[in-house]
Amino acid sequence: MTKRIHVIDGLRGVSLFGILLANLLIFQYGIWGKDDIHLFPLSAIDEGFYAFTKIAVEGSFMPIFTFLFGYSMMMMREQFVRRELRVKWHLFRRSCLLIIIGILHGTFLWEGDILFMYGMMGIILLVFVNRKAKTLLIWGLVLLSALISLNLFPTEEEPLVEPAALVSYIQQTTNIYQTGSYTEIQVHRNTSEDPLSESMGEGEMIMIILLMPLTIAPMFLLGMYAAKKKFFFDPQREKKRYLIGSIIGLILGFGMKTYGYFLSAPSFEMTGGIIIAFGYISLIGLLYSITSTSRLLTYFEQVGKLSLTNYILQTIICTTIFYGYGFGVFGKIGVFKAMLLGILIFTMQIAFSFLYTKYFRYGPLEKIVRIGTYLSYSTSSKKQRKMDIPSTEETESDLKLSRPS
Repeated sequence: MTKRIHVIDGLRGVSLFGILLANLLIFQYGIWGKDDIHLFPLSAIDEGFYAFTKIAVEGSFMPIFTFLFGYSMMMMREQFVRRELRVKWHLFRRSCLLIIIGILHGTFLWEGDILFMYGMMGIILLVFVNRKAKTLLIWGLVLLSALISLNLFPTEEEPLVEPAALVSYIQQTTNIYQTGSYTEIQVHRNTSEDPLSESMGEGEMIMIILLMPLTIAPMFLLGMYAAKKKFFFDPQREKKRYLIGSIIGLILGFGMKTYGYFLSAPSFEMTGGIIIAFGYISLIGLLYSITSTSRLLTYFEQVGKLSLTNYILQTIICTTIFYGYGFGVFGKIGVFKAMLLGILIFTMQIAFSFLYTKYFRYGPLEKIVRIGTYLSYSTSSKKQRKMDIPSTEETESDLKLSRPS
C-alpha cells in the first residue's frame, strides 16, 4: 500500500497555522496598524506575545508556503509529463485560476491576499519548469543573495510614508472596521488611498509592483529545486541534513530577527525571517525522520491536504469575528487573546479537515482548481473511488510514497 508524501502535507499544515497567527495581527489591527501597535491599547502580556509573533512567526511561515508552492509546481510538472500532457499549458491554466481566486479574495473579503501574487509567479516561473536542478538552485541562490544583500545594506532614504498621514489612515481604518457594514468596509478597502499611495508617484508604485515578485521568487525556485532533487521523499535518509539545517537556521535566524526587532532594524528582521523559514522546514523534516507516525503531525497533515480551502476559510472566519458586519472586535481583544483564538480556529480546521477527507479526496477550492487545470471533472467521493480501478491521476502532494518505517 502506498501513501502520500506526508512531510509536504505536514509542512503545509504547519505553514497555514503560522500564517494564521501572523495574519491575526492584520485581521485585528490592519496591514498598516500591525506595525504601529503603540496606537492600540495593549497589556504587558499582549506586548510580550506581540514580540513573540513578530520574532517567531511573522515573515517565517509565508516563505514556507511559497517554498511548497514551487515544490508542488514541479511535482505537477512530473505528473503531466508522465501522462503526456502539455505541461506549460496546464500550469498556465492553474496559475490563471489562482489569480482569479486571489482577485476575488482581495476584492470581496480581505486585503491581505497572497494568491494573486502566487498565480502571477506561477506564470513567470513557467520559464524554469523544464530547467535542470542545478539551474534552479543557482537562480534561487543568486536571487536570495541579492534579496538578503538589499535587506542588510539598505540605502539611506527619507521615510516612504508621512507619519501624520499614517496615523490618520490607521484611525480611520479602525473606526470603519469596528462599526462599518460589509459595503462600507469593502469600499474603504478597495477605494481609499493608503499612506504609501499618497506619498509616492504613480511611476514609483508601478516599480514597486513590478519588483515584488523578485522578493518571493527565490523561495519558489528553491522549492522547485527541492522537488527536482526529491527532498522529503525519504526523511530517515535525510535526517542528518535536517538536523544541521534546523540548528543553523533557527539559531542564526532567531538571532538576526531578535536583533532586528529590539533594535528597530527591519532589514535584519526580514532576513532573519527567511532563514528561520529554512530552519522550520528542516525541523519538520527532522521530526518526520524521528517520529513519522506522530498524531500531532497527522493533525497538521489533514489541514495541509486542504490548504487552499483552509486558507480562504481563515479569512472568512476572522473577518467575521473582527469586522463590523460580524462581531466588530477589530483592535479590541489584544494579541494574547487573538493567539488563543487562532489556536481555537486552527483546531476547528483540523476537525473539519479530518471529517471532510473521510468522504472527499479534494477540498472544494482544490477541486475547482483541478477541474480548471485539467478541463475535466472526476469523481471526488472516496466511497465511489473504492469501486474504481486505481489510476495514476495524481497531482501536487497526491504523489504517492510510503511513510518511513
